Amino acid sequence: MEFPATSRQSLLIPGFLYSSSLTKNAIDFGNPSPPPSRDVVSKSFAIPAPIEPRKIEMYSSSFYAAATIGGMLSCGLTHTAVTPLDLVKCNMQIDPSKYKSISSGFGVLLKEQGLKGFFRGWVPTLLGYSAQGACKYGFYEFFKKYYSDIVGPEYATKYKTLIYAAGSASAEVIADVALCPFEAVKVRVQTQPGFARGLSDGLPKFVKSEGYLGLYKGIVPLWGRQIPYTMVKFATFENIVELMYKHVIPTPKDQCSNIQQLGVSFAGGYIAGVFCAIVSHPADNLVSFLNNSKGATVGDAVKNLGLMGLFTRGLPLRIVMIGTLTGAQWLIYDSFKVFVGLPTTGGVTPPLLLRLLNSQRCKKNGR
Repeated sequence: MEFPATSRQSLLIPGFLYSSSLTKNAIDFGNPSPPPSRDVVSKSFAIPAPIEPRKIEMYSSSFYAAATIGGMLSCGLTHTAVTPLDLVKCNMQIDPSKYKSISSGFGVLLKEQGLKGFFRGWVPTLLGYSAQGACKYGFYEFFKKYYSDIVGPEYATKYKTLIYAAGSASAEVIADVALCPFEAVKVRVQTQPGFARGLSDGLPKFVKSEGYLGLYKGIVPLWGRQIPYTMVKFATFENIVELMYKHVIPTPKDQCSNIQQLGVSFAGGYIAGVFCAIVSHPADNLVSFLNNSKGATVGDAVKNLGLMGLFTRGLPLRIVMIGTLTGAQWLIYDSFKVFVGLPTTGGVTPPLLLRLLNSQRCKKNGR
């Protein structure tokens, strides 16, 4: 399925760098007429969106709703799908003497709990990561545009990686507040057989044992795991996709089919996921240890796991899991964006933006 010809130009322009609300102030760069007035540029650094039929207007409430739904689907479905891998990983982190490797870990689970045991804790996983994904992607789109508007077009382009990192970090702070209670119950259900069957009986049992505040005792390590993870996930992905279109894909993005663009999204997501896993793994070990041990502290975790174990225990499995997970998440998210009429994420810097910046520089220099 190809994008309509009228929308191809828009795919060259990163979504956070334009706003359809400014269409009336479109600039004709082919005409040597004077540059746009200071009022037009100062209201928002966003450049005019191409005039085209869209199912969803950029940065409208419908746009953010679409990003929220896309994020909910991408994170909720993928994390639930890899529940068996996550279950083995958590148990390798908590009980390495019993779960010595990936293959033996699956063997132990199969022997003790049967096939059904591979999806223990899937309900808190689905609900928790759906809530997290909704906040992560929805607020990322919001903060990315918000910070870009604050610094203006020149700095937003020059320091775009910082914009990606700041926007994703801000979104993740909110997303983890939604995830934390579900994560606490999930880890307890997965690593303590007999504790509970799932969320319905696990949540009240957890609250009775440790109180409602106990659901958030892992929030700081969770932030420590997820914020660096998400910053790397979004900033690396956006840059990798841009590099792929510049140096790997022989065809410009606006001439690629939907399938090709979604393939780039998956590849960029998988590569970004490898970096994510390495950066966030020590905090992931801490979260698993704290949620499994009542009254445990970060110091207890470091003493028990050791510094080397903190960085390496369960890492190979997590690289495979997070790489696949992140690639699939970007694939699902961008597929949903295409479905509702929005462009895929990432791409080359648009010539239109560069011309706008040059126009501003000329105006400053009095030319």
